[in-house]
Amino acid sequence: MSKKSSADMRQHLIDIANALMAEKGYTAVGLAELVAAAGVPKGSFYYYFKSKEEFGQALLDDYFTTYLQTVDALLTGPGTARERLLAYFDYWRATQASSAPEGKCLVVKLGAEVCDLSVDMGAVLQQGTGAILERLTQCVEAGHFDGSVAAATAARVLAESLYQLWLGASLMVKVARNGGPFDAAMSTTQRLLS
Repeated sequence: MSKKSSADMRQHLIDIANALMAEKGYTAVGLAELVAAAGVPKGSFYYYFKSKEEFGQALLDDYFTTYLQTVDALLTGPGTARERLLAYFDYWRATQASSAPEGKCLVVKLGAEVCDLSVDMGAVLQQGTGAILERLTQCVEAGHFDGSVAAATAARVLAESLYQLWLGASLMVKVARNGGPFDAAMSTTQRLLS
């Protein structure tokens, strides 16, 4: 591995861990496995992060930063607000139904696990999911305004319902080992937006 700056090496460790933890979970990935996959000596990990918990916070921060850029692109792009919301959930279905660990939702994979282990990591999850909900709420409000989303339900309530529906569908896809729950979630989403 070529000589990298401290910031580059931190990012390299986070990038490697993203795929590993999306596949195995937080506690199942030990530091020895992480540094071996990253090609760095184990002792150097503590040069970049004080603890695995601090590393977990950095991993989640990085995940949300990247993911929110995608959310912003999908929810503020062209088309009606309804079309943008459906494009976002199509993206969700495509990335979460894939067998590749890259692009997997760390909220689904790590949420329950790390909230029980770390208040600080739980706070990062709460802040990140709150940012997603805020963007969904804004898009639903835009749909109320442009007439593409029914105004029968308050924007925040509808946004929370949709997000929770898709989190649950993601979990059920893991259990069922097929995309059926996403089909049901999309059908319900279309009904809720009408």
